[in-house]
Amino acid sequence: MFGIGVTELLLILGIVVLLFGTKKLKTLGADLGSAIRGFRSAIAPEEGREPKPEEKVIEGEARGKKDGV
Repeated sequence: MFGIGVTELLLILGIVVLLFGTKKLKTLGADLGSAIRGFRSAIAPEEGREPKPEEKVIEGEARGKKDGV
């Protein structure tokens, strides 16, 4: 149907390298990798981690003006 061979992929890669340069592609790959790692760590809960301060539950009773406080 629509097969892309090795030679076509190499030709496309060569054109991309000529357009953007190797330094730009290297930083783009590093940024993409760190974004994927950050996304995965945000999705999957970490085992045995200490809860953040805003996640801790504070036990107690709430008192209002009727309770004399």
